[in-house]
Amino acid sequence: MKVRQVLTSLAAALSGYLAARGIFPTQVVDHPGFLVAGVTLYLLSTLLVLAVPSVRREGAPARLPRWISAWAVLVSAALPCIVSASSERGDWTAPHVTWYIGAVGALMTIVMVRRRPVWAWAGIVAMSVASSALIGLGSALSFGLVGSVLWVAVAQLMQLSTDRAYADTVKLASLQQASAAWQSAQMMRRRERRERVQYALEVAGPVLTQVIASGGALADEERNEAWIAEGTLRDELRAPKLMDDEVRAAIAGLRRRGATVTVLDEGGVDDLDEAQLAAVRAELAVTLAATDAPRLIIRAAPHPEIAVTVVGRAGVELSDEDTVALWHEIPRPS
Repeated sequence: MKVRQVLTSLAAALSGYLAARGIFPTQVVDHPGFLVAGVTLYLLSTLLVLAVPSVRREGAPARLPRWISAWAVLVSAALPCIVSASSERGDWTAPHVTWYIGAVGALMTIVMVRRRPVWAWAGIVAMSVASSALIGLGSALSFGLVGSVLWVAVAQLMQLSTDRAYADTVKLASLQQASAAWQSAQMMRRRERRERVQYALEVAGPVLTQVIASGGALADEERNEAWIAEGTLRDELRAPKLMDDEVRAAIAGLRRRGATVTVLDEGGVDDLDEAQLAAVRAELAVTLAATDAPRLIIRAAPHPEIAVTVVGRAGVELSDEDTVALWHEIPRPS
């Protein structure tokens, strides 16, 4: 059983007990109709306060509807007069009459729990004024007014402490989520670094071994392979998100044919997910495999529509007279 159902059952049981004190008097009642009307009005009000769904506003917790709260305050003011009218003035301090003091306290406690503190205290004040006018403040205090005030006050304190605990819990949960996200990001960075280092060793390791073994005296083919390895490492540092096996193979093929390839990533693909990056890399690999331009610039710059731009120049050396041999734009995946 849910906590709300348990609390509702306890409130209903307490309200029923308080109403029973009035409906089963220990002495003869002069005007029982007023007593029955008072008990019926109280039970109906309690049922409304317990059963009517709360109203939720944006940025605020769910609360008891305002019209129900106003009705409960009116009942708190009218109930002492209605119940007292059932007996002569000399019997106004009898248990079957003063039950309304505890009943209104229970009703306003429910109103307080349902997040209407102003209306709850208004009901207590209304009942206090009415009961004091009927039997005197001292008698009202001795017949349960102090307890009713304490019920409402304790309910408000518990609500404040619960709200504070809930806010602290939400804050702690957000901090834990942020910490978990940070730890996950750090683990991903460390894994990426390990992968980059491992790849660098795979690429540069054989070249360095050959350099050491030959004492730096490399043949032309070996020197070309070293140049390709150096360019590959530079690509991995400058644009790791654009690299996969097909793109690496295409760039290596261009460099083996003597082409100069420059790869730059300026954050143009940082917001793409893995599937979108895979589509961009696939198109980039196809584009590079189909060109024979001697000098290529691959650039991923921030742009609302273009993910990667591939420019091929006809001249081997940089010159204002170069002609554009290739201009290809890879759109951002939708």
